[in-house]
Amino acid sequence: MTTTKTYIKEWQQALQQEINYLKKFGGSRYMVTNGRMLSSDSGYSYYFDTAISLRIPVGSTIKLEWGTMKSGGKVLSSEGRGVILLLEKSFGDLISDAYLLHDPWELLEQLIERLDEIKKSKQKRLRVKRLMNPSSEIKHPKQKIKSNVHELILRSKYNPVTFVWGPPGTGKTYTLARTAANKYLQQKKVLILSHSNQAVDVLMGELTDFIKKKDQFREGDVLRFGGNAQDMLTAHLEITTGQLMEKKDPLLAQDRERLIEERRNLKKDLASSFNKRDSDQLLELEIQIARVLEKVRRKEVEFIKEAFIVGTTLAKAASDSAIYEQEYDLVILDEASMAYVPQAAFAATMGKRVIICGDFKQLPPIASSRAPLVEKWLKEDVFHHAGVVESVNEGGLHPQLLLLNEQRRMHPDISAFTNQYIYHSLVGDHESVYKSRNEIVSRAPFKNKAAVLLDSSFTGLHCIPDQSTNSRFNLWQLLLSFQLIHEAYMGGTKSIGYVTPYRAQANLMELLLEEVYEDERMQADIIAATAHRFQGSERDVMIFDTVDGEPQERAGMLLTSKDSERLLNVAITRTRGKFVHVSNRNFIEKRVFRGKTLRKLVDHQVLNKQVVTTREIGTWIQHQHTKLRWMHALKLDAVFQDLKSARSSITLSLPEGTVLSEEWMKQLVDRGDRVKWTLISEEMWGKPDTWLDNCFPFPFVMIDEKVLWLGLPLEGAKGIRPPYVAARLNSSKVCEYLLKQRK
Repeated sequence: MTTTKTYIKEWQQALQQEINYLKKFGGSRYMVTNGRMLSSDSGYSYYFDTAISLRIPVGSTIKLEWGTMKSGGKVLSSEGRGVILLLEKSFGDLISDAYLLHDPWELLEQLIERLDEIKKSKQKRLRVKRLMNPSSEIKHPKQKIKSNVHELILRSKYNPVTFVWGPPGTGKTYTLARTAANKYLQQKKVLILSHSNQAVDVLMGELTDFIKKKDQFREGDVLRFGGNAQDMLTAHLEITTGQLMEKKDPLLAQDRERLIEERRNLKKDLASSFNKRDSDQLLELEIQIARVLEKVRRKEVEFIKEAFIVGTTLAKAASDSAIYEQEYDLVILDEASMAYVPQAAFAATMGKRVIICGDFKQLPPIASSRAPLVEKWLKEDVFHHAGVVESVNEGGLHPQLLLLNEQRRMHPDISAFTNQYIYHSLVGDHESVYKSRNEIVSRAPFKNKAAVLLDSSFTGLHCIPDQSTNSRFNLWQLLLSFQLIHEAYMGGTKSIGYVTPYRAQANLMELLLEEVYEDERMQADIIAATAHRFQGSERDVMIFDTVDGEPQERAGMLLTSKDSERLLNVAITRTRGKFVHVSNRNFIEKRVFRGKTLRKLVDHQVLNKQVVTTREIGTWIQHQHTKLRWMHALKLDAVFQDLKSARSSITLSLPEGTVLSEEWMKQLVDRGDRVKWTLISEEMWGKPDTWLDNCFPFPFVMIDEKVLWLGLPLEGAKGIRPPYVAARLNSSKVCEYLLKQRK
């Protein structure tokens, strides 16, 4: 049996290997613009504009790249769409645009320090040992169990370590919240942790609701520490440190707000017209804010000591002595399948009892290095390393495992697949889901169908890799998915998710929604992302776009690797009422083995007659969006009208085999004098102004770099069978993205 000291040694080595990798190769890249030097005293401070709010913690180590110049530095301020950096090197007075690189490897260094402290404590080492080698003996009285909540209360009272397996929709938050509330009513100290702010907010909100209903809530007893007051907590702002500060020390709270408001206004002034007086004032403000924040910090430490329930992230707990120097009666780690094993062990050392809750059938932790110890300890969860998963695979449940086995989220037509193929019939449906989701199911698209495979087979060769990242994207499936979002929205659904394995496709959908659908999004909750962002959340309608298809010769690793089951599970189980799977059935049946989860999903949907083909496109598209129109590809009047209306440019993509008819040639010859025609083709056709022979595998027409016709010209295009459909998209952002793909 591995000793605790060996565990800790290997964890520290794994974390250091990951840090080294991130320092050398990592770094989330952010574009920063309009850089102006503020000061050259004690380093070089610069103010930059940012396209989005970066939310990089103050004090974080960063790198700045401007052409061939590079410099290390730190974040002095990051708020709104502006950031102040302290750089080691001077880049001159003005920087037009640069890249800011940041990876939170400092958090891993802090975790290494916490592991050093654990080594020195016999009690903490014992808690690690109990976690990694949980006892096969249970001490709680099984005969007294009345419910899942009651069982978890008993388990966490009598056993040092309890694992909770909470498949999607099985009441994990409900069960944990009531267990924490029970401890609170006994005046026990509870620490609630998760890797994400969202998961902490959800659980803290639920338990606060419960305690209030019991009329047992006392101000200051329940504390959400760190993070911003998310939408999840708007109903419970009284548990946030900010609100508590306003009650306990209103003058200090006012000071902080006044200074932050001054900074916000100064940054606005600097963004519009830069001047030395404002920049000096901003630097002075940062010093004043730092002083006030130090006073705020001392108050927050007092709040934590006085609270009975504290909720925060794993990263905050490992980096803040106000948390890790405390002793708790119970530690609850939620979403543990996404936490590193050393993070779970660190969490376990802070409490006399620990509950490790999550779903090892969902996404594993993320690490970048391929070093063996990183693969072993940072890319698999604690359920696997503690022997819990091994017991399940052998057909039993570990003695220290509580399985929540009844899902109340998904319509049974959706859960039928995951219940059978992912949870192997260990999870069933609560009777309520047979009726509670019918209203969502009755709406568009595909009225009265809860699960649909929208088959994109034989619509062309649209799946290609992004030139800069190699992540795949598929314009045809992107537009189909956008249309599904629009149909759902017009049908009355406001909670919609679009999930895809490929970051390039997710980013492209986000781009499209921002440009074309921003007004609608303000009235609804529409998110486009990869599966990692969706874990822990749910939507009325989920659209799952697999992207893969011709001309690729094989499906991507994201859909076929050992972790693909977990990714697909998250994609499917976010859904409450309607799951639409946008996929190329023909490609998957040809290129994906029957044993793979994606192939099983397609086969299951075919067997259950859930397939909708391109032939039915005219029946389910009921609401044409002004920026996206679908029409018969043989009716050319509309595209020819666009060609006549072109003001500056026409770009034509003709992949191998596509033929330009005389009718098309005539339209191109008759174009306006100032309209430049660019031909993207391996063969020369007509007399274009520019001929590029690095071609796309699919045809398209682009007018004025604003209007995109996908699916035309049709003649001779490969991989397309009737019915012939074309899409007209009005989006300068998508046109710009597409043109960059051939540079």
